[in-house]
Amino acid sequence: MIAQIEKYPFRFLLLFASLIFLVNLDVLYVNIMEARNFVTAREMLSQGNWVLTTMNDFPRYEKPPLPTWLTAVSAKIFGVHHLFGLRLTAALSAILLSAFLYKITHFLRKNALFALYSGLILVTSFYIVFAGRNGQWDIYTHAFMTGALFFLCKMFLTGKNTWTNALMAALFFAASFLSKGPVSLYALWLPFMIALLVVYRKDISRKKVIPFLIFLATGLAIGVSWFVYVRFADPEAFLEITREETTNWSSYNVRPFWYYWSFFTQSGLWTIPAFTALLYPYLKNRVSDKKVYTFSLIWTLAAVVLLSVIPEKKSRYLLPVLIPMAMNTAFYVEYLIAAFKTVNNPWEKLPVYIHFGILSALGLGFPLAGYILFGDQLEGLQLWFWLSAISLFILGILFVKAMMRKNIKTLFYLSLALIACILSFGLPLSRALYTNPDFNNIASYPERNQIRYAFGEPAPEMIWHLGHAAPDIEGKLPHQIPEETSFTILVGPSKEAEFKRIFEAEYTLELLETFDINYTASPGDRNYKDRLVSKYYLVKKK
Repeated sequence: MIAQIEKYPFRFLLLFASLIFLVNLDVLYVNIMEARNFVTAREMLSQGNWVLTTMNDFPRYEKPPLPTWLTAVSAKIFGVHHLFGLRLTAALSAILLSAFLYKITHFLRKNALFALYSGLILVTSFYIVFAGRNGQWDIYTHAFMTGALFFLCKMFLTGKNTWTNALMAALFFAASFLSKGPVSLYALWLPFMIALLVVYRKDISRKKVIPFLIFLATGLAIGVSWFVYVRFADPEAFLEITREETTNWSSYNVRPFWYYWSFFTQSGLWTIPAFTALLYPYLKNRVSDKKVYTFSLIWTLAAVVLLSVIPEKKSRYLLPVLIPMAMNTAFYVEYLIAAFKTVNNPWEKLPVYIHFGILSALGLGFPLAGYILFGDQLEGLQLWFWLSAISLFILGILFVKAMMRKNIKTLFYLSLALIACILSFGLPLSRALYTNPDFNNIASYPERNQIRYAFGEPAPEMIWHLGHAAPDIEGKLPHQIPEETSFTILVGPSKEAEFKRIFEAEYTLELLETFDINYTASPGDRNYKDRLVSKYYLVKKK
C-alpha cells in the first residue's frame, strides 16, 4: 500500500489533505473568530455590504474582505447557516497551502517523496489542522502567500517564464494582503526572502531585480486597493479602527521576547521530530541536501525571531512558522527512514522511541481512558466511541509491531492514520463535552426575529446564532433611544446594571429570557464566559 501511495505522491497528498480538512467539518461549534467572519459574510448577502463591510450593522474594517467574500459565495451556494459551506473555503485554502508547500519543496529538492513528507507533516500539524477547519482569516493569507513564494522561487531560480512567474507571484501576494493585510508579508514572506538571499544569493541573476520590483509594486498596489478605497469612502470609521488596531499591536496581549521559544510544540503530533530537526549541529551532516536544509532552517528561525519582536503575541500567530518547519522536519523523517536501522547510539534512538511510544500508548490507552473521560455523556455517541476505540487500539498494536521492527516509514504512515482516525471518528465525541446545564441557544428561540437591539455589543457568536443584526444602542445614548413605545433588547450581564440605571425611570423592564451559549463550561467554572450570556428584555414606556 505504501508503494502505491508513493507512486502518486501529489495525488495522495491532495486526497489525504481533503480527508483531514473536509471530514466532520461542521461538528465543532462556531468560535469568536469564525462568528465575526460569518456575520460579515451574512451581511454581505443580506445587505449588500461587500466593500464597506459590516458586523452587526457597524463598520468592520479590522480585516480585509477576501476571505469573507469567499465565505459569502460559499454561503450563497450551501446556505447562509450551513457550517460545512461556511468553513469550506478555509478548508480548501489549507489544501491549497499543502499543495504549494509540496511544489516549493519539490522545486528546490527535485525529490517527490521528500515533498510528500513535507506536505503530510504540514497537514497533520496541530495548528494547521485547527486553522484549516475554522472559518478564520489566517489560513487564507498564508495559503495565498505560499503560492506567491512558489512563483517567486521559479522567478528567481529559473531562466524561463520570468515575467509570468512574477505576475502570478504578484496576484497571490495581493490575495494574501487582501486576506489579512501585511501579516503574512511580515511573518512568512520576509523570513522566506531572508533565507533565500542567505542560501541562494549566488544563484540569483541581477536580471531578476526589475521583475522582482514589478512583482512587489503590483502586488502591493492591488493588495492595498481595498484599504485605500475604504479610507476615502468612510474615513472617520476607518481611522478610528486603524488607531485601535495599531494600539493593540503594542499594548494588547503583550508577551516577553522569548514567549515563542516553544514554537515547535504547535506542530502537535510532530513536536519531538520538529525539535530534533532544529538541531543543526546534529543533523547537518545527516541530511540528504544540506543546502535546502539550511534554507528551511533559516526560514523557520527567521519567522520566529521576527514574530518575537512584535509585542503582541498569541500562539495562533505561529501558524506561518509551521510551514517552513514542516519542510525542515521532513529532513529528519527522511533521515530516520533511510538510516534508523543502522543507528547504534542509544541516545540518538531515544527521542524516536519516546515519540512513537507516546503515539502507541495513545492508541492502546484510548478505549479505557476515553470511556473514563466521557462516561455518562456518550448517549447518542456510542457508535463514534466504538469506532474510535477499535481503530485507535488497532493502530496502537501496529505501532508496537513497527517499533519492534524499527520500520520508521511504516511508523510515519501510521502517524498519519492516527490523525485521520481522530478526525473521522473521534471528533464527533467532542459533543460529549457539551455539559452546561444552563445552555440555551438563541438560535432555538421561536421569537428571535423580534429581537431588535442590544445594549452593549453582544458576543459575535450570539449575533451569529441570532440570525440577524441587533445594533448596539449604548454608544448612541442618550440622544438616540429607540422611538418605539415598546421594544426588545439584548443586554449582557456586565451591562445590566447600567442598562437598568438608564431605563428604569421611564420604562418598565420585563426579563423574557436568558440566553447562554457556553457549550462546555457551566456557571462557576473557570472557563465559563459571561460574554456568551445575554439577557432578553421587553422595554415599555411608562
